[in-house]
Amino acid sequence: MTIGYITIGYNDEAQAVAFYDAVLGAIGYERGPVEGGWAFYGHGEAPGVGLCKPFDGQTARGGNGAMTGFKADTRDQVHTAYQAALAHGGTDEGAPGFRPPEAANASTAPMSAMASATSSASTRR
Repeated sequence: MTIGYITIGYNDEAQAVAFYDAVLGAIGYERGPVEGGWAFYGHGEAPGVGLCKPFDGQTARGGNGAMTGFKADTRDQVHTAYQAALAHGGTDEGAPGFRPPEAANASTAPMSAMASATSSASTRR
């Protein structure tokens, strides 16, 4: 079984869409139309990314210790997405690099290491 998509909650649709347009766009994702409070992004065979308000009506908030890594094809894309995240209200929780750091020495180290930038647009009240 593989992941089909993930959802990320937001409190402000316009801010969240602008944030993820910039960040996910930097690594090749494209957004479909925003309909019914949902925005979905896709990139080839990669899992989709959906933005929505939380179903329970509560405030969207980040999970402490939760991390989602988006695969990038090049290190330049990683750095571009990181800078886009910071420029659109993200917070720096660690510079771009491998997660865990020692993975950089592995022959199978993924290029999917992504900055831990959190969208304040997704969690802002």
